[in-house]
Amino acid sequence: MRRYGPAVLTLLVGAAVLRISLFSALYLRYVQSGLRPYLVASGVLLVLLGVAAGVRAAREVPDGDEDPHDHGHDHSHTTGPRLAWLLTVPATALLLFPPPALGSYSAAREDAQRAAQGVGAFPVLPAGDPVDLSVASFTSRAIYDSGHSLKGRTVRLTGFVTHGDDGTWYVTRLLVSCCAADATTSKVQVHGADAPPTDTWVTVTGTWHPKGKLGSTAAWPPLMDAKTVKKVREPSDPYEKR
Repeated sequence: MRRYGPAVLTLLVGAAVLRISLFSALYLRYVQSGLRPYLVASGVLLVLLGVAAGVRAAREVPDGDEDPHDHGHDHSHTTGPRLAWLLTVPATALLLFPPPALGSYSAAREDAQRAAQGVGAFPVLPAGDPVDLSVASFTSRAIYDSGHSLKGRTVRLTGFVTHGDDGTWYVTRLLVSCCAADATTSKVQVHGADAPPTDTWVTVTGTWHPKGKLGSTAAWPPLMDAKTVKKVREPSDPYEKR
């Protein structure tokens, strides 16, 4: 059976890729939606390669049919298949138990995106309250908008909960440019409501609470006075896009 190790491994990886990209939206935990066709194509190719490798292995002469008097042949080729069987364990885990989206641990590793934006005027917000904003958009307007477009407006933010060391809590989102590996953090401190457990997904409705000088470290993280906090399900696409 060791002859089939590489084929089985390739099939498992291909099946795992197809599971998250073709048969579900789990791929959105790792990459942007525009990369889905490439994931599907890669999964199909891996499955085909695995099938081809299995067929080739089946056509090879079994070990028992080799010449018993041929003591000079090289046995080193058996190492590869044995290692391949060991690699089926993580491949099977990927297929059966895909990792969750990045959460509070990843957010805590990078606290702010404060530099290089600069203070300036932002576009006017749409009419009507509450206005739905991404956490990143709220953060940018709160810290850098010289026109104070958030003033007097009721906004609605959706994200997961992170906690500070001093009892504060935040509605948080991770932003990606390409994939989860380049994720960065945006968060808004919430006042006036009890803190849900870490990593709980919530929709917070409230108003901007100005603090600090625009563009300064004192303005980070922005504050929000909460009117309502509602627990929600994690969205199929948990990341905000740049």
